[in-house]
Amino acid sequence: MPPKRITIRDHTAEANLFARRSVIAMLIIVVALGILISNLYYLQVTRYEDYQTRSNGNRIKVLPVAPNRGLIYDRNGVLLAENKPVFRLEVIPEQQDKIQQTVADLSQLLDISQSDIESFNRELKGQRRFKPVALISNMTQQQVAIFSVNQHKYPGISVEARLKRYYPFGDTLTHVVGYVAKINKRDLQKLEESGQDANYAATYDIGKQGVEKYHETLLHGKVGYQEVEVNSQGRIIRTLKFQPPVPGTDIVLNIDINMQMVAQRALQDNRGSVVVIDPRDGGVIALYSNPSYDPNLFVHGISSKDYRRLLSSADRPLINRATQGQYPPASTIKPLLALAGLNEGVITEKSRVYDPGTYQIKNGPRTWRDYLPWGHGWVNVTKAIEVSCDTFFYDLAYKMGIEKISSSMSAFGFGQFTGIDLYEESDANMPNEGWKRARFNKPWYIGDTIPVGIGQGYWTATPLQLATAVAKLVDRGHSFTPQVIRGQKVDNADDYIVYPPSENYPVDMGDEKYWDIVLDAMYGVVNREGGTAFKAFRKTPYVSAGKTGTAQLIGIAEDEKYDASKIAAHLRDNAMYVGYAPYENPEMVVTVVVENAGHGGSQAAPVARALMDYHFHEQEEQK
Repeated sequence: MPPKRITIRDHTAEANLFARRSVIAMLIIVVALGILISNLYYLQVTRYEDYQTRSNGNRIKVLPVAPNRGLIYDRNGVLLAENKPVFRLEVIPEQQDKIQQTVADLSQLLDISQSDIESFNRELKGQRRFKPVALISNMTQQQVAIFSVNQHKYPGISVEARLKRYYPFGDTLTHVVGYVAKINKRDLQKLEESGQDANYAATYDIGKQGVEKYHETLLHGKVGYQEVEVNSQGRIIRTLKFQPPVPGTDIVLNIDINMQMVAQRALQDNRGSVVVIDPRDGGVIALYSNPSYDPNLFVHGISSKDYRRLLSSADRPLINRATQGQYPPASTIKPLLALAGLNEGVITEKSRVYDPGTYQIKNGPRTWRDYLPWGHGWVNVTKAIEVSCDTFFYDLAYKMGIEKISSSMSAFGFGQFTGIDLYEESDANMPNEGWKRARFNKPWYIGDTIPVGIGQGYWTATPLQLATAVAKLVDRGHSFTPQVIRGQKVDNADDYIVYPPSENYPVDMGDEKYWDIVLDAMYGVVNREGGTAFKAFRKTPYVSAGKTGTAQLIGIAEDEKYDASKIAAHLRDNAMYVGYAPYENPEMVVTVVVENAGHGGSQAAPVARALMDYHFHEQEEQK
């Protein structure tokens, strides 16, 4: 066996190889260190300001602070809308992995209602995940205590104290004051379009109806901000800077809450409305619609069951009958038509018409009935208003024609918005030939004109329109835009700045005595034997004037007699009354509509008297 061959190691080659590898490794290390140092320089020097800003952004947060909503007072300083502290259970969605399971657990723990859970889920879909969503809008003390003990189990969920709107008079003021409710997608869109979304960054509620909506800009205030330092869990460590919000402006209304409650009591359970305005400045003293509803239901989120009940009610409580109700004005407009007839020269103070109980155009096929079957005999314009003779006004309408009627009544505001500071208003309808052609594509017939003479036919008006028209009448052509807001408070002072009234275009008469003739006739309605409101206002300590009305809702054949007992309740006549007091230098104009109640003199006039009795009784007590 040959001997093994021994390999001789080349130490020089190995040393050279090691040296080369060492140099390569050193170069790699140097390059890596160069890259690291370069990157550190880039991060620490070149991009210092950028990353410092990002770091501060993670460490420092700017949180919006909601302003306190302005309070609402009546003309006598009574608080009508206030802010009350409530506790809300709020969830930040991005901090909850299994949010539905968490909600189910909390539901068992805190006995959360199904309606609250449904409301939470609806709001959750339209909300950004970093913004808190209310699971319970109004927690009880017991719920707060139970959750406080278990809060450590629920990250991203907390109890927050907030101020919420509260309406101490409930359904008495709903249709005038309105209410606030949660901001929805539609509200957000409108705020974004108007550039106001930033001012609502921390606000959860917004005005939805009435004064709350119309004067939202005044009542809301301006958002504030606080700059806070937070830790890695997002908890606030300290406040670095605070810019307080500007509270909303406290406002004062022309409304007298006591007068409003008198109206509510006087209407009882009847559907209808009451409007009381001051003809001297247009101030709305009372504006009540019945039935009403509790606005506090909407503040914390109304349940689906309650909302369906309001929507499906045959009484339509969501409608503001005082400003949106469209009624045939009936005989309440006879004084205004008489004034127009006098001014147009169609009738004079001495004009007389014989009323046999019916009216028929010469050679005409149709007969229109007076409400008194045997008629009133010979009547002039004064007596026709006092006893509410239909035949006289059938004849007047025939002689004037629809175009003159429409033009004259439009000057008193019919068929137009009054301009009241409420969005919920209808302009109703003042018909003419063009309107019928546009609406039905049919010509206007003389038979359409005759019922307009007694406020029937195609003519509709709102109670507010009637009140403003009568206000213009009693002030002899001058009037003011009806105004709910009276003024605003400044710097929490007891006194307030009163807004000046806004005067409307005047109505001129060819002869000033025309005003006297009509106003004297309205005086007779209340104060002369035979006047249709004589019994309702007997022995009052003040002198008032007015006009009754009974609005027929269905047609009655010529050979039939009206029998309320045989007619469905919702089709029976509406009782109406317009009046003012005192007769000299009026301080209040009242409009009353009682739906399906019958005669205006017996059903609506007593409601107006209750309001006037309160007004003048209160004045006597203050002396």
